[in-house]
Amino acid sequence: MAPNFSKITSRTDVKIGLAASAALGAWLIKKSINSREPKNSKAVRLSPEEQIQYMIKDKNKKGPRAQVDARFIAEFKVIWKIMMPSMWSKESGFMMLIALSLISRSMCDLWLIQHTTLVEGSIITMNHKEFRRLLTQFFISMPVISLVNNVLKWSIGELKLRLRTNLTMHLYQQYLKGFTYYQVSNLDNRISNADQLLTTDIERFCDTVVDLYGNITKPILDISIYLYRLTVNLGASTPGIMMVYLLLSGVFLTYLRRPTAKMTVQEQKLEGEFRYVNSRLITYSEEIAFYQGNNREQLTLLASYFKLTRHLRNFLNFRVGMGFIDNIIAKYIAITVGFLAVSRPFFSTTHNLLTAGTENDRFKHYYTYGRMLVKMAEGIGRLVLSGRELSKLAGLTSRVTQLRTVLDDVNQGNYTRTMVDKNTQNGTAELPMLLAPGAGRIIYQDKIIRFDRVPLVTPNGDVLIKELSFEVRSGINVLVCGPNGCGKSSMFRQLGELWPIFGGTLTKPPRGKLFYVPQRPYMTLGTLRDQITYPQTRDEMTRRRRSDDELLRFLDIVQLEYLVNREGGLDAVEDWMDVLSGGEKQRIAMARLFYHEPQFAILDECTSAVSVDVEGQMYQYCREVGISLFTVSHRKSLWKHHDHYLQMDGRGGYVFEEIDNETQEFGS
Repeated sequence: MAPNFSKITSRTDVKIGLAASAALGAWLIKKSINSREPKNSKAVRLSPEEQIQYMIKDKNKKGPRAQVDARFIAEFKVIWKIMMPSMWSKESGFMMLIALSLISRSMCDLWLIQHTTLVEGSIITMNHKEFRRLLTQFFISMPVISLVNNVLKWSIGELKLRLRTNLTMHLYQQYLKGFTYYQVSNLDNRISNADQLLTTDIERFCDTVVDLYGNITKPILDISIYLYRLTVNLGASTPGIMMVYLLLSGVFLTYLRRPTAKMTVQEQKLEGEFRYVNSRLITYSEEIAFYQGNNREQLTLLASYFKLTRHLRNFLNFRVGMGFIDNIIAKYIAITVGFLAVSRPFFSTTHNLLTAGTENDRFKHYYTYGRMLVKMAEGIGRLVLSGRELSKLAGLTSRVTQLRTVLDDVNQGNYTRTMVDKNTQNGTAELPMLLAPGAGRIIYQDKIIRFDRVPLVTPNGDVLIKELSFEVRSGINVLVCGPNGCGKSSMFRQLGELWPIFGGTLTKPPRGKLFYVPQRPYMTLGTLRDQITYPQTRDEMTRRRRSDDELLRFLDIVQLEYLVNREGGLDAVEDWMDVLSGGEKQRIAMARLFYHEPQFAILDECTSAVSVDVEGQMYQYCREVGISLFTVSHRKSLWKHHDHYLQMDGRGGYVFEEIDNETQEFGS
């Protein structure tokens, strides 16, 4: 008998196709895992596009650790307590509602299996009356099933919003507590993209938590229901085979998915870097435009983008390879095992339920229990695939934990930053052992500012002045001068408690009695009134019993009363950063100073765009109301408004002396 070459060919094709598919999946996984940046880019010949990719330095190459292990569980518990305040909270109620909806949905699925089997049986037996009755029941039940499905969707969506709100509120309270938002970016370099963490990462984390809850709860309910029904009717061996397969396949796929968490962390990190580079272009657009640096900025943007897309491509290859293996193991093999398991009792000649009755009854039993087993297999497949979401959740958990840890550390005064190497080999003098962040002491006292042997040290460890000592009492104005980098800004940042004190004792008024006016004032979003009262709101202004007439008087002092008519009153809302000129913004900032009436004010070149006569009027008003000033300016016209000067030479020395107003020169 001649061999059937068509069958042999088809079988050979199937084997070749399976082998090729398996090889493709393994190659994609290996390629995505083993893809690394070259350690020494100079030793590798790179294309121009690849050379752009290595322009951005990675500040933290290690990154947060992300795996599904005991550490992940501990980190997740801490975050879970933030999102879920108590057992009797509304969030817990929504979780119960989701669970009840899932149970109802599983019961609806079970009813549909049995009912559709009866409908199809009535069609096969040509029972018109039974068919119409069953179809009517099916039609009546549709609104109930639809309601269950949509209640489930609504409760899942509402739970996502509530969890995100709780976590966001907690983190923003920590982020905006004191000067944490400043210190995270300027004193601690563990996080370079806090905006990405506070927005996108939190949203994805909460969505993944709720989705994983549904993707685990629903299959477990289905497996439990179908396991019970199948065990009672077909025996324990049929569902037992499926449960053993669940255990083996789950362990195997979890092992293969280990890189998912780490790759998720890296994806979010690179997305944050790309957003940060774009935000810098917006922030410094004017300076970049003056330098005509568009081509250079394009290279920087492309560097960040190609670095991101390269990782996304590797992650895509990994997901495709894992998806190939997931589909085979969690779906197709699971269904095959299901058919093998359900066939056992039907091939048995001793099973009472399946051997009794007619062939039509046997078909109905197979159709009902076969569908149950298929549903159980699908539930097992979804449960196995949920391990993929669990690995993703581990990555997002490590990102959120990193943000929470950094905020807690910064709030407690613990900073992690690349400090100057104290044991360098290039001869750099090491810092004294007593100089450490927070080693100094701050004393709050009204109407005095005193530096007592306070070193001016940058967060990087650069010592600008070893010991700064001087005293200024209320009523004395001080002119601060010196070259760039001499320590003027460092001193003001220590006065404002933005930077830690590395030693000595700083005596200063409490917060709120020291005001800072920069050269480029900040204009908030809101009304013209808000620009003057910032950071107070209108309600706070009312509680302080301040009136609009006072605001108009302050505008008159700085000669901006015309703004009220030009913009449409104090309640006018504009983009004030664009509407106001540089000089108008500086004068608004001085009106803001008059409104708050602090004991001391730091004026950092804040009148550089204001005419000399208006400037003199503003300084005279400060003298009249008793606001003592620390002024950084190079205008000789300001000497007469000051009593002392503090001159720093940029080499660690300084002079604090009285100004001779008769000659308008430094020195007594």
